[in-house]
Amino acid sequence: MTQRALGFGFRIGHWTEAGRRTGCTIVLPPPGNVASCDIRGSSPSSRELPLLDLHRRLTEVHAVLLTGGSAFGLAAADGVVTWLEERNIGYQTRIARIPIVPAAVIFDAAAGAPDLRPGAGAGRAACEVATDGPVELGRVGAGAGATVGKWAGFAHSRPGGLGIASAEAEGQRVSALVVVNSVGDVVAADGSILAGTSAPQTGGPIGAPPPPENDAPTNTVIGLVATQANLDKREVRWLAARGSDGVTVSVRPAHTRYDGDVMFAVAGPAPDEPGHDLDLLGRLATEAVAAAVRAGVEPERR
Repeated sequence: MTQRALGFGFRIGHWTEAGRRTGCTIVLPPPGNVASCDIRGSSPSSRELPLLDLHRRLTEVHAVLLTGGSAFGLAAADGVVTWLEERNIGYQTRIARIPIVPAAVIFDAAAGAPDLRPGAGAGRAACEVATDGPVELGRVGAGAGATVGKWAGFAHSRPGGLGIASAEAEGQRVSALVVVNSVGDVVAADGSILAGTSAPQTGGPIGAPPPPENDAPTNTVIGLVATQANLDKREVRWLAARGSDGVTVSVRPAHTRYDGDVMFAVAGPAPDEPGHDLDLLGRLATEAVAAAVRAGVEPERR
């Protein structure tokens, strides 16, 4: 069983439905973080994303939820908010301390089965097991019901999953956690297909017709880029965009009209940081996300 950690003090917790048809994953960042996001998909389903916009005052988040179940799965965030409130975590207001929990979802099998959708209990359960150590990859948590290679129709899809990877250079490091549920195929660095459609083909997904209409809205790649650096919100937003570029190079085709891709970025505080190279961090974000996408499907190839 492959396991990895994000590092930098970020904690991860999974809740996985018994049949591994859906689930959710929570990321608990260190306090004092700065967060933003990049939206590339045409059909995202989410919660609290406007607060991450550069024009909004908020900078810190208290958790990030990635979940299955499409819009129904956003209910898992209620359990996360309650769990954080019980621990006095959140923004202090005149009447209460309010946790901020941005969330994004994938459309998996749970969206059509009310008894499978992650709810408040699932979000709470993921928080209870959150750890800063290695966690399971593949068909687990939010990646449990993920599929890829749906450009020729869902009937020809292959298992997707959840991946974690890091990239490091010149003393700087970026990690990424990605849930891979794409219409496109997952490709290796050399362009070969790691996980793709099972449909007979002579060319490839580039230029292929769109998926059948009833399959069209059922795709999304969501994830989070993490680092430890003293970045402002604009810099973190830029880092999220470079993370989205990692999807572009590892999924073919990527960011289509039938995907709801969202990439979060969170920078933990670095009290002793001598300085950072934002361009290098951006390149590492692209590399880490691409590697995390590939790591998400690798357990299914064994």
